[in-house]
Amino acid sequence: MVMPAHSDAATRTHMNLHLSIGPLVSLVAGVLILAMPRLLNYIVAVYLILIGLIGIFGTGGLQLH
Repeated sequence: MVMPAHSDAATRTHMNLHLSIGPLVSLVAGVLILAMPRLLNYIVAVYLILIGLIGIFGTGGLQLH
């Protein structure tokens, strides 16, 4: 990122990005099921395990700041 010559560090703004892992796992599982329908049982099993673990332990430190 190129900053103009007249700006200094005090004028910069910060952006926070919070990602929720559940919808991301769902999206990946859905794409894999569409791309490789033979793996449906395995994809569903892994998805359910991941969602269960996320539900039990929460996302904790899996958020980008």
